Amino acid sequence: MLNSAFLRRLQVQLLTLLVILLAATALTFFITNVLPGDAAVAILGDSATPADIASLRTELGLDRNIVVRYVDWLSHALRGDLGKSYRTRENISTMIADRLPVTLELILLTQLIALAFAVPAGILAAYRSRTKVDSALATVSIGLLSTPAFVKGILLIYLMSVLLGWFPASGYKSLSDGLGANLHSLALPAMTLALAEFPVYMRLLRADMISTLQQDYILVARAKGLSVREILLGHALRPSSLSLVTVVGINLGRLVGGAVVIETLFALPGIGQMLVNAVYQHDQFVIQGVVLVIATGFVLINLLVDLMYAVIDPRVRTSG
Repeated sequence: MLNSAFLRRLQVQLLTLLVILLAATALTFFITNVLPGDAAVAILGDSATPADIASLRTELGLDRNIVVRYVDWLSHALRGDLGKSYRTRENISTMIADRLPVTLELILLTQLIALAFAVPAGILAAYRSRTKVDSALATVSIGLLSTPAFVKGILLIYLMSVLLGWFPASGYKSLSDGLGANLHSLALPAMTLALAEFPVYMRLLRADMISTLQQDYILVARAKGLSVREILLGHALRPSSLSLVTVVGINLGRLVGGAVVIETLFALPGIGQMLVNAVYQHDQFVIQGVVLVIATGFVLINLLVDLMYAVIDPRVRTSG
């Protein structure tokens, strides 16, 4: 059961996150208006006459006061209407709905791959702390962290696509083409992102596990004759996972808009690539819609992480 103090803290945090969401959309709206360039010029081209530009600005509502435009956009967004693209006149909600599943699937596969390797590696590094195994894993982590994502992506393409021919170098297959084809097309980009997440998760879990293994209840478990596996997985892993859950939650939100380089490198029609194109084209409503989705993802994931604390550690829900 969640006590009243914990519920009050969740209510306060929910209100705070809503304020953050409002501030993020407002800041983005005002920043996109002060950036160099004009959406009307970007659409019509440099050869357009001043009369044509003025007419298009009026049609798009760009000649109105910026505060009025933001309030108008916000009122429509609260009703689920994110407007239409300046350039293509497509419904932005539809555009996001078409592209968001690609990014979400990429992020989910990335986290699954990263955790599948980071959790056992972190446990092993903690159990074999200050040994050659720990040093080797630390060296691998430093090497992966110091290598940019696009470099890892190019190396994986060369190794697994050009030399071995195991995976396609670029392109995307939807679930309608079959689950196998879909996962096959996302394998390389997911592994590229996972190589950046793995060392962080592994080192974080290692540090927390080392601290946990020094606790008195672990000594009691050893004195009872429990096996190493029971101690590590049954007694040490769960209380050592709070920091890991926090970082995974943050990265889930970050990767929604942070997979731009990988989506571009592997030609994935995700939301990150959509945001970059919108910035180049000065398509403000598309930028606003994508930022709203990313910010909402951050808000919901942070709230979910707080709830996960109560599941992982009962002391959180009882102490508030």
